[in-house]
Amino acid sequence: MGADVADENDAVAMMLSVLDLASSDARTTEDIFTGGSHPMPSGRIFGGQVLAQAIIAADRTTDDDRVPHSMHGYFLRPGDATRGLTLSVDRIHDGRSFSTRRTQAFQNGVPIFSMISSFEREDPGLDHQSEMPPGIPAPETVAATAPDLHPLSRRLLDSSPIEVLHVDGAIYDTAPTTASPMQNVWMRARRSLGDDPAIHRAVLAYMSDLTIQETVLRAHGVAWSLPGVKVASLDHAMWWHRPARADEWLLYAQESPSARGGRGLARGRLFTRDGVLVATVAQEIMIRVPA
Repeated sequence: MGADVADENDAVAMMLSVLDLASSDARTTEDIFTGGSHPMPSGRIFGGQVLAQAIIAADRTTDDDRVPHSMHGYFLRPGDATRGLTLSVDRIHDGRSFSTRRTQAFQNGVPIFSMISSFEREDPGLDHQSEMPPGIPAPETVAATAPDLHPLSRRLLDSSPIEVLHVDGAIYDTAPTTASPMQNVWMRARRSLGDDPAIHRAVLAYMSDLTIQETVLRAHGVAWSLPGVKVASLDHAMWWHRPARADEWLLYAQESPSARGGRGLARGRLFTRDGVLVATVAQEIMIRVPA
């Protein structure tokens, strides 16, 4: 895996263990992998875990000179976080520059997630990027000035393998003071992930499902703690632009351009601390807010 595994209470070790997929010895028309799940308070598998596992499974079926540049996936059913899952990969296409894979994750014989991903052999070409939002305080400043959270929210955050700092204040316990369809969040893994680029790409996918739904909530002044609010991810798309380490601070700049009919769309961009655009993310969610 490229990283030291610590004791069983280490959240990063737990994350890396579920990303360490086992592969079937016999290959027929599909490549078959199996993996575990880490515990979740809701009992449902965290979507970012399945995203990361799916991209690792697909990556293992491509040549070493090919790296993922995009994925588009649909969450089909809630997954059971107390059970493992099986991932099947179809080798749809291998061309001179690009490879395409279809990955499906199964529990109890039925698919819970379906993804198409594309891999490329990186070649020189045009290069430009959008700019990082200006005036964002450093993560150390955000950490020093962040208000105290409810003990339950704090415990949930501290048990995550990903450290999360809301620049605009978290909305776990209280509604935002100003309704806005935008937020900025600093993120990183809580300790070193080693030097395997495949692990860092997978953990970026894992991280990309954290907090992005909140722009839809913020746009309407809603907190996670509002009684009766229900949120579920419907689909997820991600484009990897440039290499980055997921164990160094990344700014996740997010916005929600639309919500209607019980669905909300969120978009995000991940930047390194010095402003390099690493990835772009889009996700649509189902959202139910009590009248």
